[in-house]
Amino acid sequence: MKLQLALDLVNIPDGIALVREVEQYVDIVEIGTPIVINEGLHAVRAMKEAFPHLQVLADLKVMDAGGYEVMKASEAGADLITVLGASEDSTIRGAVAEARKHGKSILVDMIAVKDLEQRAREVDALGVDYICVHTGYDLQAEGQNAFDDLRRIKAVVKQAKTAVAGGIKLGTLPEVVAAQPDLVIVGGGITGADDRAATAAEMRRLISGA
Repeated sequence: MKLQLALDLVNIPDGIALVREVEQYVDIVEIGTPIVINEGLHAVRAMKEAFPHLQVLADLKVMDAGGYEVMKASEAGADLITVLGASEDSTIRGAVAEARKHGKSILVDMIAVKDLEQRAREVDALGVDYICVHTGYDLQAEGQNAFDDLRRIKAVVKQAKTAVAGGIKLGTLPEVVAAQPDLVIVGGGITGADDRAATAAEMRRLISGA
């Protein structure tokens, strides 16, 4: 089980400084969509250069032109790129094919997908690396989480690894770990903690004990 740190509302220098606090406890650093919007793919390149021993995920949420966008993210140093589960099968196929050329991985974000089990089966058959259930920021504000969704896709996904994102904090992590995802994605649960290093260390301990 891997731990991914999601960075969303920081600039490049602050993001690098934050990762330095917790780098020994995380496996993947996510350059979140807001950073990509504000800074461009330069943020991915800067993070990979600063931490070559960590994997870097570019949260592009690709919806079209899968091959092209994965190519550009790969050139910037991304190890993983996100594609939306709501996109066309041809988009996902193109993303997977391009990722294979560069030795990269595709994570399909199932945010806003309504028929979760059916779409998870379909996406799984397209050869993606991860399928991620994700409770977005707006739904988190309404008190929702992705834990039940994780259990639902775990029951149907046969090939891809599973991931979970959205509002995960230290107090809810044991429930997440019990569902046995392959990847746990944490943003504010670490970045908003009073002691980020201690929080990340405890999360790593809980994940490693699973």
